[in-house]
Amino acid sequence: MRVEELLKHGLPEKAVRVLRGAGIDELYPPQEMAVLAGLLDLRRSFVVSVPTAAGKTLIAELLMVRSLLDRGGKCLYVVPLRALAWEKYEDFKKYEVLGLRCALTTGDYDSRDTWLSNYDIIVTTSEKADSLLRHGSEALRDVNVLVADEVHLINDPHRGPTLEVTIARLMHTTPGLLILALSATIQNAEEIASWLGAELVAMDWRPVELREGVYCDGSIFFSDSRLQEVERICGNDVVNLALEVVPQGGQSLVFVNTRRSAEKLALDVAKEARGFLGEGEEEERLKALAAQVLEVLAEPTEICRKLSRALKGGAAFHHAGLEAGQRRLIEDAFKDNLVKVIAATPTLAAGVNLPARRVVIRDYTRYEANLGRVAIPVLEYKQQAGRAGRPSYDEYGEAVLVAKSYDERSRLLDNYVLAEPEAISSKLAVEAALRTHVLATVAMGYADSFYALMEFFSRTFFAHQQDAHTLESHLRRILDFLLDEGMCGERNGELFATPFGRRVSELYLDPVSAVILRDGLYAAQHKDTDTFSYLHLLASVPEIGGLYLRKGDFETYEDMVRRYEDRLLVEIPDRLTEYWRYEEFLSEIKTASFYADWIEERSEDFIHKKYNLGPGDIRTRVDLADWVLYAAYEIGRLLRLGKARELVEVRRRVRHGVKEELLELVSLRGVGRVRARRLYSKGYRTLRDLREASVEAIAGVKGIGPKTAESIKRQLREKGF
Repeated sequence: MRVEELLKHGLPEKAVRVLRGAGIDELYPPQEMAVLAGLLDLRRSFVVSVPTAAGKTLIAELLMVRSLLDRGGKCLYVVPLRALAWEKYEDFKKYEVLGLRCALTTGDYDSRDTWLSNYDIIVTTSEKADSLLRHGSEALRDVNVLVADEVHLINDPHRGPTLEVTIARLMHTTPGLLILALSATIQNAEEIASWLGAELVAMDWRPVELREGVYCDGSIFFSDSRLQEVERICGNDVVNLALEVVPQGGQSLVFVNTRRSAEKLALDVAKEARGFLGEGEEEERLKALAAQVLEVLAEPTEICRKLSRALKGGAAFHHAGLEAGQRRLIEDAFKDNLVKVIAATPTLAAGVNLPARRVVIRDYTRYEANLGRVAIPVLEYKQQAGRAGRPSYDEYGEAVLVAKSYDERSRLLDNYVLAEPEAISSKLAVEAALRTHVLATVAMGYADSFYALMEFFSRTFFAHQQDAHTLESHLRRILDFLLDEGMCGERNGELFATPFGRRVSELYLDPVSAVILRDGLYAAQHKDTDTFSYLHLLASVPEIGGLYLRKGDFETYEDMVRRYEDRLLVEIPDRLTEYWRYEEFLSEIKTASFYADWIEERSEDFIHKKYNLGPGDIRTRVDLADWVLYAAYEIGRLLRLGKARELVEVRRRVRHGVKEELLELVSLRGVGRVRARRLYSKGYRTLRDLREASVEAIAGVKGIGPKTAESIKRQLREKGF
């Protein structure tokens, strides 16, 4: 179908012009199928289940633009990851020429984001959408189209329950809501469609042919029984697979199961890749990129230096330990065909859109706590394999698993290449998830009795898959907990949230975490406390998660327990009768130790060596701590606990990673922990000291420069100095 034919289906001519301007002249078959099924009639919801890169996003764009131009309102586009949210936001900005404004909102779970009322398309994560609903955001009252991208992630125990309940809440509160659920190919797409009352559009078509196979002993055995020899470039089979396609203009993605493997493989590829890279301009661009990734952080770490070395050879690694800015640089360079090979952990497969000529899945198992090494699901393999083939560049893409023996090759062919993706199932029964959603449902006024609670949760995918008795037992157990802990109450048979319960729900906190923080703050009223007391309380909540204990850690952190025993705000488990809880407790002490090192300004290299945390991990844990410490303060304030005030300074120190003496300096934008310490060391210890200094003098401090110095002086004037 030519894009001009969309005029017959109600899409305005000006919208067609935007599509043409974006280089879209013809619809892919799944897009045409959705349009012919009535997508643009605005009368029914749809589930679209097609392979990766088959054009799902454009289907959403057509629906959103048609709806906004025809009947106004707002469209909510929900994605699983922040990186994906940014990518979609950038895609949708092309419709601003039609007068449609696009907004991106993630993070800050204690805000109504009233500014969103001025926007037409709101791109967000399921967690943020859920938070906005809890705060009664006015903007969401006008939503009449919900796009749930990657809806098969309902199957994910961590993110799935929130996505599922967010959809259920919007269905509950918005009569006539149109839902477009976008999914990879799954076994039970019909079941998802039945739950949503939607029509299913399912197709196996891809824009680029996908050839799947297994590598073993120098050749790839493809699913069509074709055997293809792989050029031997060096002694590493995976490096050979990754580099073979580069001379023909191709690129490779290699999926491995650990960060260390990704880093090592990228460096191995870089050593062998120099002969495959163009000379002159390409080599200079790679050198510039290698320098740029070191400049993202004021304090480059060994991970940054490894990445820089790999990039000089046209390779990179990609994992959550990298800082977000570094990941974006790598992704952009790969899209520009400057970086030829990326070695990645599986998070990339569910994140940004980075197709490659060849995808190599080296590791099809991963380590899981309490289970050991387990095989990845077929659905995860298909997500990785689906990255193979660059539309408009490749005639075909290749997805290759790696086997060490012919028996293993046969197993991988049967269990992955020729297998169907698993059916997805609700993970709402995960107690931590259900706790927070039951409390929110009562706090938001959706349920004033157990019967009403049952009625609301009967709209979820969990209830669609399970019998009522299973749902009832889960809800009764959780409601009993909320009543016992004073988050909910009953009066004359009516269920309600207490002020404490409402605030916990607004703070987007697990009720168990709220109990830990509340009890810890009560304990603080009767103890001598210091900063470590609160850092350990922070580390005790489930959202933060304890750090892994290495062999030699037990003695180290038991010594810390003895040192701080009288100041801890959480009861110490008995080592003999509660061994597993005691081990968990020590891992929380280790986490508190990390935060203590962070606010004492230990270098990121030191933190990486001691705790195995990269720059990206540090940022994630600092953001989590900032949120939990804020929530703890809010709980203490609500309960009128005077010592909660001590959390304010602890939070500021954790947010910036500084000693108390630098707090005034880091209040300036662009002045982080490293720059603040350098200014302090040069005698600029207060904002008043900086006021007295010239721009030239400030710019002369290492790492500051004229631009930042000018910004500092401008901010000082704004502050009245």
